[in-house]
Amino acid sequence: MNRARPLGLWMATALVVGSMIGSGVFMLPASLAPYGAASLVGWGITLCGALLLAATFARLAVRWPCTGGPYAYARAAFGDAAGFGIAWSYWISIWSGMAAIAVAFAGSLGTIFPALTATPARGAACALAALWACAAVNVAGLREAGRVQLALTALKLLPLLLFGLVALWFVHAHAYRPFNPGPATLPQVAQATVILTMWAFAGLEAATVPAAAICDPERTIPRATLLGTLLAGAATILACTVVIGLVPSQVLAASPAPMAEAAGRLWGPGAALAIAALAVVSTLGAVNGWVLVCAQVSLAAANDGLFPRRFGTLDRNGTPAFGVIAGAVLASAMVIANYSRSLVQLFTFMLLLATAAILLPYAASSAAWLRRGGREGRLVALLALAYSLYALLGAGSEALAWGAVLLLSGVPVYVWLRRGRRAAAAEAP
Repeated sequence: MNRARPLGLWMATALVVGSMIGSGVFMLPASLAPYGAASLVGWGITLCGALLLAATFARLAVRWPCTGGPYAYARAAFGDAAGFGIAWSYWISIWSGMAAIAVAFAGSLGTIFPALTATPARGAACALAALWACAAVNVAGLREAGRVQLALTALKLLPLLLFGLVALWFVHAHAYRPFNPGPATLPQVAQATVILTMWAFAGLEAATVPAAAICDPERTIPRATLLGTLLAGAATILACTVVIGLVPSQVLAASPAPMAEAAGRLWGPGAALAIAALAVVSTLGAVNGWVLVCAQVSLAAANDGLFPRRFGTLDRNGTPAFGVIAGAVLASAMVIANYSRSLVQLFTFMLLLATAAILLPYAASSAAWLRRGGREGRLVALLALAYSLYALLGAGSEALAWGAVLLLSGVPVYVWLRRGRRAAAAEAP
């Protein structure tokens, strides 16, 4: 194995699948329950949009095979100011997403061992334990993080596909009637569900971020991005659709563990515990993947002078340890500061924040191909851009307001860094 580039095709694909399949597949059925089978409209739009984005990222990875993913593409196409804005937004989306998935990990673990999450303090401790365990793995080195990611992805992808395929035989067509049980029209349902279902596809670009650590990135990254998106998308949509068809909507909407509820109804309490265990593995794998991506984004920005220098420092294992620890600290702070809320409220808040923050880098990446990419793929990039903006508008005013505040919070950092570069340039002989 290439020590300088330890991540091959399967590890890169596992990074994509592992980052995508986290908490969404296990908790989204409850959020989508009020829309019934009409939520399939949102899933369909999101899957098409995700594949358009994946195809665009595949081309961008060949055009600019450098570490940073969406940040690197925005900077190459639009300059330093835009690059910093996208890096800042993307970085925020990652560590807030880490916090959301860690909270989901605590909820899943509490299904198996209720005493561990019997109080908010205990639940917070479980979430923090997951965050810091994954941070420790990533500090140990990229190869170790990649191996853990590959193992955890296999442990959750195969059982999830098996659950969806087997449970599908127990679903009857009448379970999806009426198709649209609520008062909203299908266009309204589509707009409301696209932002929710997008959470399940966040992470499709994960293989583009640590490009410098991936073997033969021009070939590996496009393959891993498209293959990972297809695998994770198929497994997620199948599982969520089956759950909606097995559990009555009024029960589903109030369930903290929708998939475990469905498994329990089919095969008994043992199956419910098995699904809860699968959710624990799934969320832990997603946290591990996002910790890796978080550190790589800040590393790329620091190397370009757009993040503080400490983020660009590598330890003896070749790991941006400061970036790993900083991301874990910020995610931990968010968990601690908001843990007076219920698990569901906390998860929903962080989900909306993370999804709104990540859609801006997706839109900027699509625009980067339109500005500096080749003629081939322009239509795909244009459609990916349109989808990103459509989904962003569906995030709602609260999520957009939070996203705007956090994005503006980076302005003083950018001004400080810019002054530092000017001062250094003035002092240079």
